[in-house]
Amino acid sequence: MVSHHRKDWADQLDDALWAYRTTYKTTIGTTAYRLIYGKACHLPVELEHRVYRAIKQLNFDHHLIGRKRKLQLNELDEWRTMAYENSLRYKERVKESHDRHIKQAKSFQEGDQVLLFNSRQKLFPGKLKSWWHGPYLVTHVFTHHNVKISDPQNGTFKVNGQRLKHYFPGNNTLQKNGGNSPPYVPP
Repeated sequence: MVSHHRKDWADQLDDALWAYRTTYKTTIGTTAYRLIYGKACHLPVELEHRVYRAIKQLNFDHHLIGRKRKLQLNELDEWRTMAYENSLRYKERVKESHDRHIKQAKSFQEGDQVLLFNSRQKLFPGKLKSWWHGPYLVTHVFTHHNVKISDPQNGTFKVNGQRLKHYFPGNNTLQKNGGNSPPYVPP
């Protein structure tokens, strides 16, 4: 809708906002217009015809108008409650979908031997060197997968459990400290 030089975007803003507010949102189960005003949005042509019919139907009876307005306010509360519930259901579905793709956390016990992933290692200087350093000894397991590990040379420090993997001493493919790289010193 904007011309090729894109300088008239402000002129199109009202139309874009109208389209956004009157579009049905799946997450809330209604339109933003209906949540704000409590009724469906009608085009100007429809409004002329409806206003004439409403005036003719109500015939300016103040009691009927008052009752109708109370009913509309109650409907508005119901629409907002429904939109809130729909939004919660949508968020739960998205969370379930997200949680299905999360890997299960590794569980560590005190006394386990682990290897620590060194994310500070540069890619090119030793690209064939191992990114895993260790083995370290697990001294304490905290909540939320935090683990305190110790090494006689580097002391004890706390790391996230996602940066660790189990070390099995019978496997000779990985030498101590990842081959010939220097020992990892935590920040």
